Formats: sequence, C-alpha cells, structure tokens
Amino acid sequence: MQYSIVKFKEVLVDNDIFRFDADYFYPKSYNLYKAIKNKKHLRVKESFNVTKLAGFEYTKYFTDPNINSENFYIVLTSKNIQNEELVLNEFLKIDKKIADDFLRRSKLRRGDVVLSYTGEYRRALVLEENDLQLGPNICLVRSKRKNINVYYLSTFLNSNAGQLLLDREKTLSAQPTVAMSRIREIPVPALDIDLQNQIGEIITLSKIKRKLANELYSEAEQFLLSELWLLDWKPKHELAFVKNFLDTKESNRFDAEYFQPKYEEIVDTVKKYKGGFDELENLIKIKDKNFTPKNNEQYKYIELANISSNGEINGYTENFGNELPSRARRKVQKGDLIVSSIEGSLESIALITEDWENALCSTGFFVVNSDKINSETLLVLLKTRVGQLQLKRGCKGTILTAIGKDELSKIVLPKIDSKTQEEIRRKIAEMYETKKLSKSLLEIAKRGVEMAIEKDEREAEKWIESEIERLGVKI
Repeated sequence: MQYSIVKFKEVLVDNDIFRFDADYFYPKSYNLYKAIKNKKHLRVKESFNVTKLAGFEYTKYFTDPNINSENFYIVLTSKNIQNEELVLNEFLKIDKKIADDFLRRSKLRRGDVVLSYTGEYRRALVLEENDLQLGPNICLVRSKRKNINVYYLSTFLNSNAGQLLLDREKTLSAQPTVAMSRIREIPVPALDIDLQNQIGEIITLSKIKRKLANELYSEAEQFLLSELWLLDWKPKHELAFVKNFLDTKESNRFDAEYFQPKYEEIVDTVKKYKGGFDELENLIKIKDKNFTPKNNEQYKYIELANISSNGEINGYTENFGNELPSRARRKVQKGDLIVSSIEGSLESIALITEDWENALCSTGFFVVNSDKINSETLLVLLKTRVGQLQLKRGCKGTILTAIGKDELSKIVLPKIDSKTQEEIRRKIAEMYETKKLSKSLLEIAKRGVEMAIEKDEREAEKWIESEIERLGVKI
C-alpha cells in the first residue's frame, strides 16, 4: 500500500484550490512535485501565456472537413495531436473571415506549444506551421520570454514527470480535465539553457526523421497508384443510379450505398491491371482461430485505439491473461497485417514488426498474411482507395457496422509483379526503421529530462551524449 503523510500546514501552503483528497497527494506525483520545487524552477505562467478557445459559441462555425472550400483555416483538436506529431488526416475547418473577425486570439503560429487538456492522455506539441486555428480540448501555450526553450517545455510535459504533474491537477470527473489555471501553476525545472537547447535539437532531428518516414510512405503509395493508373483518380458520389433486381439478389444486398458506381469503378480499374487480379481469399490467409491466453502469463494487447491514422502502433496494454478483455483473442507474428473490421476505423491497418511478436490483438481486427503479396505491399494496397473503398462497401450492420470475413474475401486486388512489390517493401521497411529512430530520439529527450530531475544535469547530459552516439546520429 502506498500513502503520504501530509501535515495540514502543507495542505494550506502552495495549494490555493485547497485540495486535500488522497489522489492529489499520491506519493509518486507529490514527491516529484516537491523534488522540482526544491530545485531551481519556473511556473509555466512565468514564461508562457496559456489560453483556450475564446468561446464555444463559435464552434458552430467549424465545418465538416469534406466541404469543398479553399478559404478556410484548419482547426486543431486533441485528435490531431498523436505521439508528439501533428496528424491532419481528419480535421475541422473554419471560414477565414469568421476566424479573422472573431477568433484572432485563437490564431496559432509557428513556435506555439499546443497541449490537449482533456481525457486520460495529455500531449504537447510545438507547431511548425502558421495559419492554424485553436479548437476544442486543446490550449495554446505561447512564450512571452526566452528563458525556456519551447521544445524543452513540450518534452517535459510529454515526459513521465510532466504527465504525472498534469495528471495530479486533473479534475475528478467523468471527463478528466486540467483547468488553465492549474496548467499555469505547473512547476518546470529551470535546466541550464545549453541542456534545454540540446533537448530541442534532439526533438528537431526526431521531427525531421518523422517527416522523412512519412515521405517514404507517400512515395510507396504514389508508386503503387501509378502502377495501377489510379494516381489522379477521384471517386464520384452519385445521388441516383439504376440497378437490376438480379444484382441485389446476387450480392444479397439492397441498400443504395452498396451499389454506388464509385465502388464498381474502382473494381473495374483493378481488373484492368496488366498483371491480372484475384479475390482476396485467393491471395491471403486469414488467421481467425481464437487464442486463449494463459492466466499466469503476461501479454502485450493491441486494440483499435492503439493504431494511429498513419498506420503506426502507438501503444498497448500489458497484463496477465486472466485480466485481459474477452476480445483479446488474436495472436500475431512478425509479418502479419492487422486490419480493422469496424467502419469508422477502416484505416487502422498496421504491420506487425518484431517489437510485437506474439502480442495479442482485438477480435475487431482481421489478422492476415500472404505468400503471394508481401506484407508491405498489402499494407499500402489496403490503405489506399483500392482497399478502403472496397472495405467500406463490404460493411453492414446496425448498431456496430463492420465488414465480415465473407465480404473481406470478395475484395478484388491486383496481382502486383515481384519487382514492384520489392520496391514497395524496401520503401516501407525504410519507413519503419526511420520511424523507430525518430521514436528513439523522442525517448532519449524525455528520459534525459527525467534524469536531470532525478539526479543532476551533468549526468543527464553525459547519458544523452552516449545514447546519441549509440544511435549513430549527429546533433
């Protein structure tokens, strides 16, 4: 059992909200708070202005991202901040004139720190872009003096230490939230500026590597679409079209969405591929046999929420078999591909690398592999419009719309030649290695900050230098 003994005087001092609940004085976070307070430090408010969206009445102007308009700003929300990366696969928009007239204080610019402050996980990010707009559930942390490096601040907030302090300040409600007033009071260790700048350089290099990884994936995707003559193809949604009764009988479907011409158009294009085509059931193996975890063994468990929109596994749960949910019944091996079956998350497709060997995943995934299409090529195929449109077409149901094994098996894929497959495999393998390096750099930066707090700055600096040398990169 863990406990803290706190004198009433301590409850009163430096506790303007007068919290005396056990969670606020949980030993790990409370001892960390005291350790930082006993060293040279600054409150966030001393160096930064912290603001959130001026008024939620303006959220009615946030438009659906599918609305065709060029005169808009991107509105950031918490889902756009993933793993210290800005992800813009889906986003809200706001008309530029409305934003310029009413939300000028919420305009974001390069060098700003944005922080998600609701939910179980809070993440910070330094923006590299201008002309973005502050949205719900994230706040703006803007520097007002140059005594703290913004990359160091974001790294501190994302480290275990920063997360503990933010978690300590959350409200005890159904939707955990950290108030702006509490974020302003977070104590930040005032590390030597040279160490702060070193942390900033590591984060910058990590971002460069992440960008390179994204470019490699884009190159692989563009290469494949060019091979299929689909590079400039765009689906058209038609409000009215005619189908024969025989078509509905053969497919056992009679909903209009299933017969949208765009689905047939993409299938017809695939069928014209010079190398031929085949249905998925003849190209892959679907591993749908349930695995029963052993009660006294620990397993990594991957669920839908752990797959980011860019196809990366960004987290997992580790627990004993008897404590895992009943849906943790698919065992994965290196080279497998996990494919979401749930409409709304069909892009949640990821390649199982050696880091996830023998992990378990949710039954909400299909686990597939193939000896005819390498996993890297299959990943790109299913994440492009070739796979996504057909996956969406196959979804059915009421409360939980999903694609079943039978519909998955009917998906038509091109029989890509071995030379093209190898080129795609090379780019995707390099992408994963580059992502791994980017992540390693992030972890070094965060651990370096934690070591400076736990021990001393000099030891942290030496450790950082040795780890950077081990990775074989130059800062």
